[in-house]
Amino acid sequence: MRQVVLDTETTGLDPALGHRIIEIGCVELIDRRITPNRFHRYLNPEREIDRDALSVHGIDGHFLADKPKFCEIADEFLSFIQDSQVIIHNAAFDLSFINAELARLGPQFGRLEDHCSILDTLELARTLHPGQRNSLDALCKRYQIDNSRRELHGALLDAEILAAVYLAMTSGQLLLELEGEQNPLRPKLRKLRSRSNLLLARCPQEDLEAHLKWLELIDQESGGKCLWLGH
Repeated sequence: MRQVVLDTETTGLDPALGHRIIEIGCVELIDRRITPNRFHRYLNPEREIDRDALSVHGIDGHFLADKPKFCEIADEFLSFIQDSQVIIHNAAFDLSFINAELARLGPQFGRLEDHCSILDTLELARTLHPGQRNSLDALCKRYQIDNSRRELHGALLDAEILAAVYLAMTSGQLLLELEGEQNPLRPKLRKLRSRSNLLLARCPQEDLEAHLKWLELIDQESGGKCLWLGH
């Protein structure tokens, strides 16, 4: 299973006001393992950067003056994310900017959702932790992910941090021994028992049922791609 964790930095908050992407950072996951494969580009937005945005990411127009425009890297970017599941925190924000950039290039480019599936970790976090703060920094603290390098926002750094947060949010026991012959994992468990000396510790039934409900939630949010439900 291939997933891509994505983040962007922009000139402002609203693409409808002409704000543009200035940085794209992507981190590849293969079968829930972070790989060295990255996509990272700074972009010339062809416009000024809002002061408030500059205070967040620290990327100024002088630095971006000799960087490529989005149209010059669009094909490479779409090739990188093609047919993967793209993981974004607060996906609506990044999608609005990416789709605005694609729209400038013509209808043949479609939307990002035409090239990949989307998983919003903010929505997932709100489901798992209702009523709590679910910013990336808050999730780092909750899941004990080191974000000490994050003095300023940066697309690649934030994508790397989000990849670690996502794996922590969706982690669980790969092998669960649930009671009952209807458990879809039992055939796989039997095969593993027959070829290994792995010991499976029993948990209270109520804990196992709660864990299964959590996995079913992950499965729903990820479009049926939860690894531990035996799809």
